[in-house]
Amino acid sequence: MPLLPEVKNYYGKQRLFIKGDWIDSESKIVNQNTNPATGKVISEFPEATSAEARAAVDAAHKAFAVWQDVPMRDRARLLFDMRARFEEHYTELCRVLTQDHGRTIGEAEGSVRRVIENIESACSAIYGLAKQNEHVMQLARGIDQYLTWEPLGPFLIITPGNIPMHAWSSFVPYALAAGCTVVVSPSRQNPVAAEYICKVAQETGFPPGVINMVHGGRNINNEILSQPEIKGVGFIGSNRAGHELFELCGKLRKTSSINGNGKNYVVVMPDADLNQGVQWLLRACFGMGGQRCLGVDNIVVIGDIYDEFKHRFAEAAAAMRLGYGLDTETELGPMTTQNGKESVLKWIELSLSEGAKMVLDGRYPKVEGYPNGYFLAPNILEDVHVDMQSAKEEAFGPVAALIRGDSLDQTIEWINTKTYLGHSACILTASGSAARKFIREVNVGNIGVNVGVAQPYSFFPLGSRKDSFVGSAKSRMASMRLFMDEKTVCARWV
Repeated sequence: MPLLPEVKNYYGKQRLFIKGDWIDSESKIVNQNTNPATGKVISEFPEATSAEARAAVDAAHKAFAVWQDVPMRDRARLLFDMRARFEEHYTELCRVLTQDHGRTIGEAEGSVRRVIENIESACSAIYGLAKQNEHVMQLARGIDQYLTWEPLGPFLIITPGNIPMHAWSSFVPYALAAGCTVVVSPSRQNPVAAEYICKVAQETGFPPGVINMVHGGRNINNEILSQPEIKGVGFIGSNRAGHELFELCGKLRKTSSINGNGKNYVVVMPDADLNQGVQWLLRACFGMGGQRCLGVDNIVVIGDIYDEFKHRFAEAAAAMRLGYGLDTETELGPMTTQNGKESVLKWIELSLSEGAKMVLDGRYPKVEGYPNGYFLAPNILEDVHVDMQSAKEEAFGPVAALIRGDSLDQTIEWINTKTYLGHSACILTASGSAARKFIREVNVGNIGVNVGVAQPYSFFPLGSRKDSFVGSAKSRMASMRLFMDEKTVCARWV
């Protein structure tokens, strides 16, 4: 089937979005951005200067005085309008995301759909604010008491390279619903996707400065967060960067939602439906090139089904079609960056050095027509044990590690004690009692039963525990508590 057309084959030099205007940066630091499937440069983007970062903060601060005073129903109307804009630009956004990130068009369609669902969820959150307020009449003689929620102010939002649009929508619509303004600092890996989502959002007609975007790195992020006008940060990315931000928030006494790495398990019980389970796990382990927060590295297979499962899983994985994501027949796209690909290769080498063996070797695939793409085919390893370093660290690529388990109790203990990360864990089983035990006893924030990816819908928070999350509020709907604070009023009028 012919490729779907690209929106553009070259997007030129990216700009910054400050106070409602797209501006050319004066920075001398300009980076190149490539299409992961072809390796060709599709844009250039600057690293904002300190003065430009400061201008974005000033714009957000001044806009907050206006935006927080906009009536609730008018904020809701603008968010509903923003949802319509994203529907209108749906196809364009999906193709940009595929070209800039590397995922398949089907995965991009799912991701942009999640963006729209988060906007819908933020719309509902506005009206939900009225229900959060509590009012007690005649608490004492002549005294009434009530609780209100108020927006805190401008926030820094930092989005990652693996889910650039979805992560944006996990914070920004909720911040706007709460009455806050934002400075968005997108990943260097997807500057085109960041620009397009900002353009579509601004078509809605938000007051200048409500949404701002600057390209930068860790130094610029720290500089923005250190400004007194910025009240906190919403972050999705690596543990190392996230925990550094969390420490800085502590020093600055600012609020945060820090969502980091994961090392997620799927447990395959002896009574699992292997036909369906294999299909779930193809998506869980290899979907989006394995670059997903809730993706799976470790598969624990319990009982005498191990050999049959291994055979079926390897056969299905080997048949996955690699290629450019704009080809609708492609089932697995490239890694987003060459550095990401090399990192996965090092992870595999580490696992092999610890005693693991290759069941399926996808390290050096040849993809016809794309000799310069950052491709990895599915990799499956076995003879992996939970005490291996590689079994505790996220591969963040198309890799599955098969682990033999003796019992569900043993596996639950492994999940709870052998990894410091706690995004998700799933169980494949026909047993209600096994599933219930798993749900109640596993110490992670997102549990899946007969699914490969424990993906919460937008109006549920991304649970996440242990070192996978630090901060004062989870993302998505729960981020309303990040952007707002309580005020209790005690009034006597009698």
